[in-house]
Amino acid sequence: MTELGMRAGDDGALDGGRLATADRMADTPAFTGGWRIVATKEFRDHVRSMRFLVLVILLSLAGLASVHAASGPIRDAADTATRTPSIFLYLFTLAPQRIPAFHEFIGLLGPLLGIALGFDAINGERSQRTLPRLVAQPIFRDEIINGKFVAGIATIATALAAVMAIVGGYGALRLGIGPTWAEFARVVAFYLVAVVYIALWLALAILFSTWSRRAATAALASLAIWLVMTMFAGLIAGVVADAVHSVDANSPVEEVLANARLELTIRRLSPDQLYQDATGVLLNPSRQSTGIVVTDQSAALPSSLSLFDSLVLAWWQLVVLVAGTVVIFAVAYSIFMRQEVRA
Repeated sequence: MTELGMRAGDDGALDGGRLATADRMADTPAFTGGWRIVATKEFRDHVRSMRFLVLVILLSLAGLASVHAASGPIRDAADTATRTPSIFLYLFTLAPQRIPAFHEFIGLLGPLLGIALGFDAINGERSQRTLPRLVAQPIFRDEIINGKFVAGIATIATALAAVMAIVGGYGALRLGIGPTWAEFARVVAFYLVAVVYIALWLALAILFSTWSRRAATAALASLAIWLVMTMFAGLIAGVVADAVHSVDANSPVEEVLANARLELTIRRLSPDQLYQDATGVLLNPSRQSTGIVVTDQSAALPSSLSLFDSLVLAWWQLVVLVAGTVVIFAVAYSIFMRQEVRA
């Protein structure tokens, strides 16, 4: 009886201890700042990584080559250029000597930065067997993927700011003039659009990283979509437009316009085309449309739009880019929250 009583007393003490522990855990407030810790750690890892340094150098070299080529014709036409409004913006849009303009380089190479930062965000933790330990920390599970996404956006913003500072400083030295406040505001607007555009590719890479357990598979899938959307979207759109509206040298103007409008509509299914439309009007105040416009040039009066008017023209492209980023990341978030994490 004594032994049974002692055992019963021990079991009661254990149950009481468990209940007390459960009560203390229930009374302890949940820690909701875990995403900041994850984001800080991931941001430090990104900016110290070799891939970040290589991509920043690549973007800087491409931008310097583009600005150097654009500044030459501007300097050669110095007398005319000094009377041209928004001359500093031509550094980012002028494309002489078959070298793409700076904003075109960002549209082409910028997605590589987003893909490089996101293709192993989740499956990299799985392959290193650190994801179970990370989930076991006193933070909510969704704060892991949220922190990684925030860290990626912060890294993209830092890298792009550094590249644009280098390129803009070099262009100002080449021209001997700096941007006006209006031109600087347009450059900032272009910078924000570029960050959103690259963040979309970051979200896509995180989606594949969450869906696939192999980093190589996630990287290849992301790069395949990048190639289709940036390299072959124009070719595919042209083939479809020609199949629907076949044109030749004797085709009427209405048929040619229908062909061009259909091709542009199909191209706008690509984030690259949305980015090009938005940045085209933001960096060129004289551009008054993002679509195809047929006007009588002899009767047209040259004019420049304000930044607000340019934003009005590009608002729906910006909304689509932001919405696409949110939707893609929401899908990755949903997949991650439903996955099983094993030790």
